[in-house]
Amino acid sequence: MKQKILAVCDLEETYALRMAEYLTQKASVPYSLHIFTKTAELENFMKKNDIFVLLIGESAAGQLKEKPEIPHIFVLWEGGKKGTEDYRYIDKYQKPESVIREAAAHMTELKDWNESWAENGAGRQSRLKAVGIYSPVRRCLQTSFALTMGQLLAKEHKTLYLNFECYSGFDRMLHREYQADMLDLLYYFRCAREKFALRLPTVVQNVNGLDFIPPGRSGFDMQNITGEQWLELLQEIEKISGYEYLILDLTDGMGGLFELLSYCFRIYTITKDDGFAMAKMNQYEQALQLNALNGIAEKTVKCRFPVFEKLPADFNLMTHGELAGYARAIIREDLYGKQAV
Repeated sequence: MKQKILAVCDLEETYALRMAEYLTQKASVPYSLHIFTKTAELENFMKKNDIFVLLIGESAAGQLKEKPEIPHIFVLWEGGKKGTEDYRYIDKYQKPESVIREAAAHMTELKDWNESWAENGAGRQSRLKAVGIYSPVRRCLQTSFALTMGQLLAKEHKTLYLNFECYSGFDRMLHREYQADMLDLLYYFRCAREKFALRLPTVVQNVNGLDFIPPGRSGFDMQNITGEQWLELLQEIEKISGYEYLILDLTDGMGGLFELLSYCFRIYTITKDDGFAMAKMNQYEQALQLNALNGIAEKTVKCRFPVFEKLPADFNLMTHGELAGYARAIIREDLYGKQAV
């Protein structure tokens, strides 16, 4: 099968060569790589070749006569006014690995690149594995399952749990008062990124061995955070921390749901057999299809829980009981097995 083409076009020769060096020597992307330092050279190449992914500097993009028919185009933003074209913009002036990491976060349907890059690129340094827990069905034990899976994983791996509910009730359930929460952490990240690595440990809490960042206390503010902002935060946590697993307990009442689901390498969706639950699942799956989010569906495992006679009432006891046995089997048979593929 003919190898797909990844092209980099930037008018700054030094930058283009530095990106090429990273892609060939460190990221090891499974595409044929072509570098251009003149827009005319790129346009001539496109007349005879189909490019699959294009990273193009903002200045070079401004010289294009028309928008290329390329499935994935990322403009390397240089600080100018972003155009109205249907492009994705990535800050050019950051490390090459950050540029590629951000591009990969938007390309989850390209499982071959994401997985190869995770293993061969920055992933060599204990790549963080994000596991998404999400269901359009309400009151389905989603948070109980997410906390159980997180605590079980934490017995063997350094694991971080994040809850994105607008009203989680964590402070009351755990009988704790928090000095800072996820929204505070996001503020630190935006305003003092150079000190973020020092701030993160001061916000992280722990329950039964599982690290977690207290959910945002303001539901309205949680709804206003975009997917791009969440991804930037998670990528920074991945870069500076030693976490092996990230459990994302996701909800409809948040911004960037699909972006975060795309970021995950595995997704667990809890379903029920009643008519309302089946109707909601059907509508959710149709939304994925209509928005060309097939990559999310491909990474999703549907879970139908049996009727549990008794569930732990204490967050510290989540690794005991029937639900824990169910989660333990999923980790062993599916989650670990998925990584071995």
